[in-house]
Amino acid sequence: MFVPFVTFAAAALFGGTLHAQSLTATPNGATPAVIIDGALGEWQWTDAPALEHFLEYEPSNGVKAPDHLRTSVKLLVDEHALVFGIRAWDNQAARMQGSLGRRDKVGTDQDFIGIWIDPTGQGQSAQFVRVNIAGVLTDGISRRNADDDLGPDYPIDAAVKVLPDGYSMEVRWPLSSLRFPYRDGKPWRVMIERSVPHDGSRLLLSVPLKTGGSNYMADMAPIAGMDRTVAAVRDRRFVDVRPELTVRSGKGPSLGVEVNARPRADWVLNATLNPDFSQVEIDEPVSGASRIALSLPEKRGFFLESADVLGLPLAPFYSRTVADPAWGLRATWRSAGADATAMSLRDREGGVVLRGGTYETAAHVQRHETLASFTRMRWHQDSGVVGAFASMRDYGAAGSNVVAGMDGQRDLGSGNQAAWVAMHSRTTAGFSDAGATLAPARRGSYLWTQFKHNSDDWINDLELQAISPGFVNDNGFVPQAGIAEAKLNLAKRLGEHDIGIKMYESEAYVRLHKVVTLSHAVNGQRGGETISSAIHPGVWMFGPRQTRLWAEYGFDRLRGKRDGKVHDIPALHAGFETKPVAWISQVGGEMVLGRRLDVEADRVGHGGELLGILKLRFALPFGWATELDHRLSRTWVDAGDGRAAFADTGWRWLAMLHFSPRDSLRLLAQNMAYARRLDASAGIDAYADRQLHRSLLYRHLWQHGRSMSLAWSADRTRNPDVLDKTLTFKLQWEM
Repeated sequence: MFVPFVTFAAAALFGGTLHAQSLTATPNGATPAVIIDGALGEWQWTDAPALEHFLEYEPSNGVKAPDHLRTSVKLLVDEHALVFGIRAWDNQAARMQGSLGRRDKVGTDQDFIGIWIDPTGQGQSAQFVRVNIAGVLTDGISRRNADDDLGPDYPIDAAVKVLPDGYSMEVRWPLSSLRFPYRDGKPWRVMIERSVPHDGSRLLLSVPLKTGGSNYMADMAPIAGMDRTVAAVRDRRFVDVRPELTVRSGKGPSLGVEVNARPRADWVLNATLNPDFSQVEIDEPVSGASRIALSLPEKRGFFLESADVLGLPLAPFYSRTVADPAWGLRATWRSAGADATAMSLRDREGGVVLRGGTYETAAHVQRHETLASFTRMRWHQDSGVVGAFASMRDYGAAGSNVVAGMDGQRDLGSGNQAAWVAMHSRTTAGFSDAGATLAPARRGSYLWTQFKHNSDDWINDLELQAISPGFVNDNGFVPQAGIAEAKLNLAKRLGEHDIGIKMYESEAYVRLHKVVTLSHAVNGQRGGETISSAIHPGVWMFGPRQTRLWAEYGFDRLRGKRDGKVHDIPALHAGFETKPVAWISQVGGEMVLGRRLDVEADRVGHGGELLGILKLRFALPFGWATELDHRLSRTWVDAGDGRAAFADTGWRWLAMLHFSPRDSLRLLAQNMAYARRLDASAGIDAYADRQLHRSLLYRHLWQHGRSMSLAWSADRTRNPDVLDKTLTFKLQWEM
């Protein structure tokens, strides 16, 4: 339950009902063109109307922004781009925070301006960028009822000029990267945010978001003056071709290419051939005692183009099921009342196919190439969305997995929302030690529904899920099958509290969770047996310096295996997160301490789960900067004799040295270790597994889409005597 910084994922639950000041786009056909230098020195800015009405979102929701933090936003538009001009005043400018850093790491520990745009005007998704005072970007897409997705990297050009009384900023956002309907579209919408960490950790918004709403995107302000520009550019074609060359030690050169085309405003076509993802940052280590698989975030750009149209939970579609694509094709269409996307990818052998069981997730090695295909269409209504989708994983002569489904979201009014997904599958691909094999057809169904209520006093949600034993989705994430599940979260808002430190917000809550089996005639599984149940009363608080505290006590019961005993495993759960000073961008931790279940031995002992995170950021001489990220996790359960029956430990250290906005050096060290003692009484042999990763990466960026990198890496996986060392050179050049 570690709470990451996702400001507007939270805001999505607390949208306001007041009207926001609109932003007027001023046509910019004049010459000379605006130079993106952050100075706002061109004459075009002089007469452009300004948006200057800002309110606090944090810490004092709805309060007018103080005069000493005045913010002015202007917008120019031409046939190529939107150009935002921002002037931010600050009477403590010497205390402003922000230095060079990684893309997509701009947070509320830094002074930044955020721009959120909904080009469809439908209130279902928004593209956004945040720019800190050093010119570093965080960009991505935010979908309703989902966390912000930081995968997309837009070709945005930004510059900042730090001034004695604040700063000025210019941001050029190409129209080619904004997705909007060809005709009959609703007015574009915008929201501006400003972070001021040194002045009470303030977050200022141009939109009056108020606790108790249901969808902040619906309350974004309209952009006036866009109609003529949209009509003029909707037929303009854009094509980006990005070839890449990868040279790896011990192997010959590898060529790949990515093509992104927009024949007109409502169509986007994407293709990739032989992509290389070797330099995508590896996943953080995860330690745990469960046999149920955990999902991982997507970091590969090709899979993120149509994220707004997909708009699905992970069960219907999980792009990480495609591990190493040889090629991929996708087409996406958006109109005023509907949108659709279709994709197909050839996945090379070597990946892992996850299939959920009642008590564990089975992992099968994909020994041959497969074809993964997915098609999705949605119809928009004023109060919600209805969609349909179809998915197929083709194993060739070894069979296939086919899934069809429907889903929907609806606003019920008064802060209430509902969402649902229904799927049915037919699977003829089974697995043996030799890999995928043709098997008798099995069928299954999946049903999920969720109800949410948000008001000034309560945040409640109910989630119900049923997955039949025969359901399989090899293009989705379904770690369990043959279960019925219910979750109920009730949270009472308590407002401000003083615990020695004034906490701006607080909640008392209870979380209820139960999972039971569904009967299965084939394997004899009885229905109605408890797999797990939980009652978690707790408290949550939010205070100065982005501090979040939470604690709850878990009255949990868990059955680890079929026909096993249901064990009582009460435990204390707690965590915190804060950003105490300018050079500590985040420090936080989580813990679970109490009775824990050793699933393999089917035995309860004292144990716990610990997670610690420390992120540091320093400005250096010569305009350089460094980032240091530390992460440590450990899970263990005692055997009853005071010693651990097993321990699972993960450690990660990342250091970034930024020489300039275009040059950086990354050092990454990561260890994972699992050790289990001999347990003759339980029939368990001693086992140990240690994995190691070390890498050093230098990257130079000429401009968006044009980069060069040189990397050295060393990996030790299952074989403790083998250390794989690789030197890789990679060149990308967008044309």
